[in-house]
Amino acid sequence: MFLRLAYLTITNAFAALRLLPMSDRDKDAEILVLRHQITVLERQLGADKVRFAAEDRAFLAGLLTPLPREVVRRLRLLVRPDTILRWHRDLVKQRHARTCRPKRAGRPPTVRSIRALILRLVKENPSWGYRRVHGELVTLRIKIAPSTVWEILKQEGIDPAPDRASTTWADFLRSQAGALLACDFIETVTLNGQRQYILAVIDHATRRVRVLGTTAHPTATWVIQTIKNLVMDLEDAGGRARYLIRDRDGKFPVLIDEILADAGIQTVLTGVRVPRMNSIMERWVQSCRHELLDRCLLWNERHLRHALREYEEFYNQHRAHQALAQATPLRAVPVPITDPERITNLNIRRRDRLSGILHEYQHAA
Repeated sequence: MFLRLAYLTITNAFAALRLLPMSDRDKDAEILVLRHQITVLERQLGADKVRFAAEDRAFLAGLLTPLPREVVRRLRLLVRPDTILRWHRDLVKQRHARTCRPKRAGRPPTVRSIRALILRLVKENPSWGYRRVHGELVTLRIKIAPSTVWEILKQEGIDPAPDRASTTWADFLRSQAGALLACDFIETVTLNGQRQYILAVIDHATRRVRVLGTTAHPTATWVIQTIKNLVMDLEDAGGRARYLIRDRDGKFPVLIDEILADAGIQTVLTGVRVPRMNSIMERWVQSCRHELLDRCLLWNERHLRHALREYEEFYNQHRAHQALAQATPLRAVPVPITDPERITNLNIRRRDRLSGILHEYQHAA
């Protein structure tokens, strides 16, 4: 016991001598470090390993880093001096990361008015998918990516592609699309119980549709006269069609092939029950039924012709087409709006066709 007491007396005497050259600031820092280590040990009594929390590391690193390295090495620490220095480097990195962090990561958010307009279009047109909405925005000269429209609809819990089925169309003579026409008959029934037959033709290159006529009795004479009118319209418009795709419907008389041949147009017949061979025309038939015939009560043949004229003008002059990069058959893609003030304060008016069956959106004058 006496030997142990003598040893402690001598060692502490040398320790006191070591403290003489130290400044009051270094002594205070050492006292605070030792006191904090005691606090950490009291907090973890019975633990197998002493663990320093993030705030403990920050406190010790802040106290010990200003001290000289030789002073730090002489302290009785629970960790090595290199560990203290590593803690200090981590603190500096975190502070630098918070200072240099950009205010906003990624692309800027969509303008609130554009977001509201997208939701309005979907609400007023439940059957429109995100591609159709994007086409309407391009028509309005609003520049936005289709993926952005998709994300906005997904965030609102709206299906971006309602009533859509993924179908693959046959690449029929894609390289000669500029010289291709396609025609087909559409059947519908008016409210007076009369069955009507609609003959329409579409240009593969421009997607322009011509409704050639409607009749309750598609006789050979009526079809031949309708085809003659089509040939004259093509000649007046300077058309360069060289092929006409049609199915093997019995309502097409053989004589129309001769009439078309005299005009330099060759008839191409589709296979039996192969609608993909006339996919462009079949797609327009589906659009006509979905957007017009299935949503409109047609009283008689006169009312049907009026509705078809309205839809033909809407389809050719306003409706955006994915195959044309969201342009229309008779109008190119408008130049996007670049003025930030105008984009922020959008004023979009809706024009109704056929008592609201069809909607056109335009900027207010």
